[in-house]
Order: sequence, then structure tokens, then C-alpha cells
Amino acid sequence: MKTAVRLALDAASVRGVTYADARGVAIRNRSLTTKNGRVGHASESESLGIGVRVIAEGAWGFAASADLSRAAGEAAAARAVDIAKASARVKREDVRLVPEPAAVAEWTTPYKIDPFTTSVEQNLDLLLKVDGEVRAIAGVTLAEAGMNFQREESWFLSSEGSDIHQTKYSTGAGYTAYAFAGSEIQKRSYPNSFGGQWQNRGYELIEEMKLVENARRVAEEAVALHHADQCPEGTATIILDSSQLGLQIHESIGHPIELDRVLGMEANFAGTSFLTLEKLGNLRYGSDLVNVVADARQEHGPGLGTFAYDDEGVAAQCTPIITNGRFTGYLSSRETAHTIGATRSGGTLRAECWNRLPMIRMTNVSILPGEKPLSLEQLIAATDAGIYMQTNKSWSIDDKRYNFQFGCEIGWEIKNGKRVRMLKNPSYSGITTEFWNSMDAICSRDEWTLWGTPNCGKGQPQQVVGTGHGASPARFRNIRVGSAYS
Repeated sequence: MKTAVRLALDAASVRGVTYADARGVAIRNRSLTTKNGRVGHASESESLGIGVRVIAEGAWGFAASADLSRAAGEAAAARAVDIAKASARVKREDVRLVPEPAAVAEWTTPYKIDPFTTSVEQNLDLLLKVDGEVRAIAGVTLAEAGMNFQREESWFLSSEGSDIHQTKYSTGAGYTAYAFAGSEIQKRSYPNSFGGQWQNRGYELIEEMKLVENARRVAEEAVALHHADQCPEGTATIILDSSQLGLQIHESIGHPIELDRVLGMEANFAGTSFLTLEKLGNLRYGSDLVNVVADARQEHGPGLGTFAYDDEGVAAQCTPIITNGRFTGYLSSRETAHTIGATRSGGTLRAECWNRLPMIRMTNVSILPGEKPLSLEQLIAATDAGIYMQTNKSWSIDDKRYNFQFGCEIGWEIKNGKRVRMLKNPSYSGITTEFWNSMDAICSRDEWTLWGTPNCGKGQPQQVVGTGHGASPARFRNIRVGSAYS
């Protein structure tokens, strides 16, 4: 593969370009699901190819090929140059890349068990055990479980001298218990909704999640929700569990800080952004307790946004996004960094596959935990009245990422520091900056989890990549609740 990438890069470099890079990518994926005691889906796939990116006459060109032959690589390089020259005829200004030192590196996701050394039969056996435990609870009408593994190996070479080889593993699993009664459907998911928990790790993640051990409890909650009281409507204090807070970060912080959205270069699958350039360093995004970073480094954790180098050869970094409530940073690339006065890219340019042009994507956009020891139970005990909400069920946010509404699977009413009753269909809504400014407590590191979001879509043609969001449970005051399902 590396030879094919080198030949494609050389073919582009001799065609009068000012910059060129080539990426070879080999992806292996296994996807398994079960549904009510049966195998729902089982597939294993591989994808292999090269993408060539160039700047010629001040404009970008990109082309790709699944054929690794020398002739095909040269043809892709020529096509990329032709596209760049055609684009240059309608450009507004020349592409400007901030400097980046050439990197020569080899990196692999740390893991203990290569997930592809486990058999499909072993994986399905675990999912079916979970399925059996869920359906053992009377009142459960549907059980769904899934497991996914991916291995992505990439080779990046550039005309500036970078030579980077990375191998990334990701693992994910989860399940949902549904209870249908009358005209109402209730569900509970574990360890999170919409696919469960995903991280850049090996099969050891599956073993640590205790999927079977939690199945009956999860199913019992799904059934019990039919007998729970409806979430009240009004204004209340709420506590969000870490997984729901992770999605809140994704939608109301992660997308609006993508600098290509801010600049009007991208609007697909989430719109643009309210975070216009004059707000950098000036906007009070949240309370003093709100500290958010975009961190792709391994030391942040094994998130789906963790890597050594992005897809234009920029080293993984930690960018402060919100510092003590103040808006301090965007997600940027080599092309966009100069628009915010930065001398270096934030290292966030990523592509779904070899046949997609890299674009600005979230890495691990996480809220930092509280500095003082505070457990979830202590936070609840310190709350006179409120609602604790767990696990996302639905979300909606406008195309500027400002007005939002979220629904959760389950809620618990809090009175005098104790959970007093289960609530069904909990929901809350608000305005992004008002919401984050209402945060008055966040749990400490012991409660912090780095959640994986494997299905973030962006661009046309669509690219789906994984992001990470670390969060501890947190409390918010004077929040509108209960209107979504009333």
C-alpha cells in the first residue's frame, strides 16, 4: 500500500502543484445485531483505496481510486490536479495553509485484545445471552442488541515530507429493551442509547461493560416506566447523567465550534453556527464551572476522536474551547486557522474513508470534571428539588445550534435530597448559552466517562465518523422541563 501511495503522490507533485498529499486507507469492519432471540444482521466488510489531495493555482483538487496499480494512482493524481485547476477559475481567494512541520511516525491504538481475534460465533453468543436476559422480564416486547468492531490502517504522505502510518481500532456494543403497552412505547438502553458505548479500544471494552449482568435491571426499568408518572411541565432544577450531557456537548458545543460552519464553508447535517468570529474570547458561553476541551491526544482517553495525527498530518492536540465559562477556541484546519489568527492548525481534519475529502470534525470534545470531590449521590443529596434525567431518547436543535430540546428515557424526581419516584418521558429545552450559564455543579473525576458517538454525519456526500465526549453528571438551574411529551 505505501508504495502505491508514494507513486500517487509523486505523480501529483510533478504536475506543477504547490502542495500534495496522498492517503492510503484499509478498513475492516464487523457488524452484528440480534433481535428477539434471532440474529438480526451479521456482516464483515473490507475497503481499500487511495485519495489524492492537491493545491494547484490556489485551489483544491481531490480524486480517489480503489485500484492500487501505478496507472490508476497516476490517473487519480492527474484528475485531482485537473479538478484543482478547474476550481481555480471560480475561486474567491487562494487557499492558504498555515505551516506544519513534517512528521515521520508510526502509531497504533493501545489495546489488549484484538477484537478480530474473537469469532463471530462468540460475539453472537454474548448478544443472544443478553437478549435472553432482557426477554426474561415479563412485559418486554422487543430486545435488540448490537456489537461492532473496526480496524482502520492508514498511510499518509505529503509533498512537505510527512510519512505517517496509523492503525486505529474501535469497539462498540449495547442493547435496548422495549416495552409496548396500549399506545405507548417505553425503552431503556445500556450502557447508552443509539448503539451503546464505543471507544478506541479492543475487545476488553466488551468484557468490562458487564452487558449480561445489567440486562434484567434495564429490562425491568423499561416495563416499570409504563406505571411511572409523567414528567411534570414547568421550570425545574435538573441533573443530567454523563451520557446525556455528552450528547448535549455534541449538539450545542461540538457542532457550532466547527470553524468551517462558522465561515460558511459547510452547512450540511447540522447547519451553520451562532459562534461568529467576534465571539472568540468575548462570549460568556457558560458559568465559571464550564471548562471544555477538544482533545485528540491519547492521554485524554480512548475516545473515538483519539489519534496521533489527523488526516492532513497535524499532530493531535488539546484545544481549550470554553475556559471558566469563556469561549476560547474553535476546531480548525491548516486552511482555516489563519481566519482566527492562529499560526497552527488545531489538528481536526478527518475523513471517513479513502474516497472522501477530509473536513473539520470533532475530536474528543469533553467537559472537564469538577476539581472538588463530588459523587452523583452527593450531588442528588445536595439538591432540594429537581429531576435527574438519564439516557437520551430524542433531540432537536436549530441550524445555528442555539435553540434545543432533548428527551430522555427515564427520570427520577428529587425531593429533599432523595429520589422519590420514577418519571416517564422526561424532557428539557433551552437556549445554548443560557443553559450552560445555568450549570452550578459538576461531579468529579470518579464520575467522568468518555462516551463514544459513532454516527456523527457531516458533508455531501455524507461522511460518518466517530467522536468522543467526556462528561460527569452535572446540575442546571431554572430549566424548562416536560414540554416535549406533554
